[in-house]
Amino acid sequence: MRRHGRKHRGKAVVAALGAGLGLAAWLTTATVGHAGTAGSDNRPRGHAAPGAPEGGDPSAPPGPSATGDGHTPRITITSAAASWTTEAAADFWTPAKMAAAFPRRTAPGGPEVMTSSVTPAAASVPTARHIDGIPSVGVLFSVDKDARAHYCTASVVTSPRRNLLLTAGHCNPGTHAAFVPKYRSGATTQPYGLWAITKSFTYPGHGTTGDASDLDFAFATVAPDRRGRSVESLTGGNTLTPTPGYTHDNVTVIGYPSVRNDPQDRAVRCETSTRRLDGYRQLRMECNGFHGGTSGSPWLTHFDERTGTGRVIGNIGGLNGGGPSGPHADRTSYSPYYGADILMLYLRAISG
Repeated sequence: MRRHGRKHRGKAVVAALGAGLGLAAWLTTATVGHAGTAGSDNRPRGHAAPGAPEGGDPSAPPGPSATGDGHTPRITITSAAASWTTEAAADFWTPAKMAAAFPRRTAPGGPEVMTSSVTPAAASVPTARHIDGIPSVGVLFSVDKDARAHYCTASVVTSPRRNLLLTAGHCNPGTHAAFVPKYRSGATTQPYGLWAITKSFTYPGHGTTGDASDLDFAFATVAPDRRGRSVESLTGGNTLTPTPGYTHDNVTVIGYPSVRNDPQDRAVRCETSTRRLDGYRQLRMECNGFHGGTSGSPWLTHFDERTGTGRVIGNIGGLNGGGPSGPHADRTSYSPYYGADILMLYLRAISG
């Protein structure tokens, strides 16, 4: 695996998303485009086939509806045990256990895992720099079915209940899932605590190959902390935003590479540009240093250095789990295009 390592449609939801960003129109289009009965065919529709962008215009954004053939798409909801509380998560994820967590290995046919901390940079390609992290981005820890600890990157997104995370669909949080904002490797205590993940929300048709890779995003909710506070009230949140086209000159990407690829074991940040991944409803960026562990990293525009938040228009994920195979797999990253599909998933996630 690369980069590891429905009903709320009123004015309150539009306000929560940020009406000033034009999401009211996005919401209206999505609601009309997905009217129908639940449980219908959930095959992706309207996705561009490899090498043949939809509509014949590779510069045009995708249409507003891409899932469910005009019906409300089915959504997979995974719930944690009732006993999985913030206290239980803190007891389970000790500093040593978090430091030892590794991403899952690459799926067959996926990209190779890099072993060097920094790959040779092409003259025109930026290289991510290490930072201490920001409160709205952190590490998503969980245990897979083989009892192996692993992690991805996740970020806080604004929501009415102030308890919502965004990550890649292929991260598949298993048991004992927890989120650590602004993670500090080896620290006895974390600056913004550790948060138990209570539910995760994905489309059953998501994947890392073909059209399914266009749906490689997921949401998760977290329990309050011991004092009853929400995660967003402490960290702030990024605003979920429809992807405003494929080409951008200034996108900030922040994530956590795995220690086996990046011995510094710290967050990385890069300011770079984006363009379309040919044949897919996905963006691509070029920046060295996004090794395994950075799946789910948010792609932010209008990043505010004071608040440490911005508008999230994508996440590392998509084809091959977020990038190509080869000796410099950390240099190129992909992101799904945010259209009506992610909005519908968001609406379901905020309903609890």
